[in-house]
Amino acid sequence: MLGQKEVDFIIIGSGIGGLSCAALLARYGFNVTVCESHSIPGGAAHAFERDGFKFDSGPSLYSGLSYSPSANPLKQVLDAIGEELPCVTYDTWGCYLPEGYFDTSVGADQFCEVLKQFRGDEAVVEWRELQRVMEPLARAATALPPAALRLDVGAIMTVSRFVPSLFQHIADIGKLTGPFSRIMDGVIKDSFIRNWLDLLCFLLSGLPADGTSAAEVAFMFADWYRPGVVLDYPIGGSGALVNALVRGLERHGGQLMLNAHVEQILVEGKRAVGVRLRGGKQIRARRAVISNASVWDTLKLIPQEALPKKFQERQATPECDSFMHLHLGIDAQGLPSDLACHYIVVNNWENGVTAPQNVVLISIPSVLDPSLAPPGKHVIHVYTPGSEPYELWEGMNRKSEEYPRQKQLRAEVMWQALERIIPDIRSRCDVTLVGTPLTHERYLRRHRGSYGPAIQAGKGFFPGSGTPVPGLLCCGDSTFPGIGLPAVAASGMMTANTLAPLHKHVQMLQDIGYLG
Repeated sequence: MLGQKEVDFIIIGSGIGGLSCAALLARYGFNVTVCESHSIPGGAAHAFERDGFKFDSGPSLYSGLSYSPSANPLKQVLDAIGEELPCVTYDTWGCYLPEGYFDTSVGADQFCEVLKQFRGDEAVVEWRELQRVMEPLARAATALPPAALRLDVGAIMTVSRFVPSLFQHIADIGKLTGPFSRIMDGVIKDSFIRNWLDLLCFLLSGLPADGTSAAEVAFMFADWYRPGVVLDYPIGGSGALVNALVRGLERHGGQLMLNAHVEQILVEGKRAVGVRLRGGKQIRARRAVISNASVWDTLKLIPQEALPKKFQERQATPECDSFMHLHLGIDAQGLPSDLACHYIVVNNWENGVTAPQNVVLISIPSVLDPSLAPPGKHVIHVYTPGSEPYELWEGMNRKSEEYPRQKQLRAEVMWQALERIIPDIRSRCDVTLVGTPLTHERYLRRHRGSYGPAIQAGKGFFPGSGTPVPGLLCCGDSTFPGIGLPAVAASGMMTANTLAPLHKHVQMLQDIGYLG
């Protein structure tokens, strides 16, 4: 048996959910080791560098990170582990929709000006009515901080402190459980607003309004459509966020192992007791193994004979499609000084926002943080979010002549979207990288390169962190509603809280200002 050691908890994967869980467990005093297959931590949120350009591999839209207390679970994790994340703030992004181009901002009022321009006064009245309907739901969605949640009887103690606030919203909490379309349908008739809300839901969950939970949208309304709100971009990009979580983990005594590919979860006497790494090294877990891998990838790690039928059924969890990516390092000479950090391009509404190659997102973060690119340069990330079919790539040899041809063909829609903003973009490129579902599958260890589960609100439930295998828990996008950073951070935080002694959880809530 090669190089065996023992710790309290092993976390498989250093995505944001896994790092949030690991850093909090370390803060609670446990001996924690994170095993990451890649050479870079962060999972789908990792950053990488080419020729002086620093690229975000994944998320590019952040909010609620620049102030405390914040409703964003990720900020609550950072506060709990004592890590600062300096951010640049902004409030506006550009939209190229079938109706035309406009700038839009977070905040309560600016979108009304857009509606008046494109749709007239009646649309403004509908939007105002939706804001009125969503206001109490937004308060209900944020009445209980995720930092207080745990999945055992200790929740009676940690949640009870917020009962007076929750009781004020008791009539609205039930409305948060179904799909947002149920609320939208009762208020919004205007086709433009309905398409806009479908788009926002898609960006939140990978599903349109009829599959996105009302709670997710209520949280967004609480965060985006209030006076004085700003968006955040971490100085240093997503890598700075990952580094903050890793610092918190290591400062509290935890360990991150890179290039540590878990080949199997060890099960003895029907209980998960550790992991075996590629090369044969074993790490034993005194308390539990926690998988931050997707549900499909976690199932592959468990010996078949140890898989209860109930857990095997999770293999059928519906999945979102994958991504196409363009990562570009460009010459910025002569470009307008008022470029936005983000642009959304929708080619048509008829096919739906989830249709392949219909929605394109563009991020130029060096507009806000020049340190991401060499002087006089910009770094650009363009992607089709969760809408690239894996079937188009399945079985393709990455070394074949067909693969680069397919990359060029499927990347064209991203080039065309970017040309709306920078017409001569193709002649400006110093670095050009194209990512595909096979890239996702290979480097992020994502089953079929998927964005995550496509569990429709009202038709299915996320399973939470528990599994039928004693000693094995999960966190990340397969366990908690929502695919983005707040959801995965919340899942990691809840898992860590559940495993922590109750008095330490209460002390953490006091330390970050949620309990007196």
